[in-house]
Amino acid sequence: MMRLSWFNVTSLTLGFAFLYLPMLILIIYSFNESKLVTVWAGFSTKWYGELLQNEAFLEAAWVTLKVAVLSSTFATVLGTMAAYVLVRGGRFMGRTLFSGMIYAPLVMPEVITGLSLLLLFIGIGLDRGVLTIVLAHTTFSMCFVSVVVSSRLLTFDRSLEEAALDLGCSSFEAFRLVTLPIIAPAVISGWLLAFTLSLDDLVIASFTAGPAATTLPIKIFSAVRLGVSPEINALSTIMIGIVTVGVITASIASKRNVLRQQNEERAAAQS
Repeated sequence: MMRLSWFNVTSLTLGFAFLYLPMLILIIYSFNESKLVTVWAGFSTKWYGELLQNEAFLEAAWVTLKVAVLSSTFATVLGTMAAYVLVRGGRFMGRTLFSGMIYAPLVMPEVITGLSLLLLFIGIGLDRGVLTIVLAHTTFSMCFVSVVVSSRLLTFDRSLEEAALDLGCSSFEAFRLVTLPIIAPAVISGWLLAFTLSLDDLVIASFTAGPAATTLPIKIFSAVRLGVSPEINALSTIMIGIVTVGVITASIASKRNVLRQQNEERAAAQS
């Protein structure tokens, strides 16, 4: 077992402190009594109550959650299909162009993506709102899902699918009953990644959102320009809590799925 040196321990401590100490400070000051976010005046939860009374933030939060769920679901379906075609499709005409179009949003600046989508929506006469934000988030997040699922499909044992086909399953049934359950952790990870990207996006949403559909990052950015309020700290704390619970839940589910598969493989080997 490798022992950690003082240099590694110091580097890890400074790295984790740089990443998580600002979040910890934000969470602590969300329970501050004072209106000044930099002056501690005692413990209080009143800003959470004030936040629940703020209809603008609540409406923006609902729009953001709705967009994140819809776009991540569409991105997961499309990204999984694209990954399956890239890994299992072999060589076909236009494969290089297809893969380039799938992975282009990974390196494309968000400003360019947002502007191009804005011009597209204007060109086809589509009013900006929830639908345009969902389409935009699906466009740039499906490539991340495709990368995650592709990496799992590359290490997938195709003999399991061949066995299912030999036993009478169709190609779709083999994918649904054999392939999809095995790559489910990667699919779930892709969904969570797309959900997080949609939840966090500001640049693309600012191009594709309309007056009737304002996402939470846009609302927070507009409010911060006038000064940070304790309500924003409380809202950020709630978002951190939601993301943390989601990540822990997905991790537990993934570990249980891996353990279940290992137990099934052991049972099959023993029989």
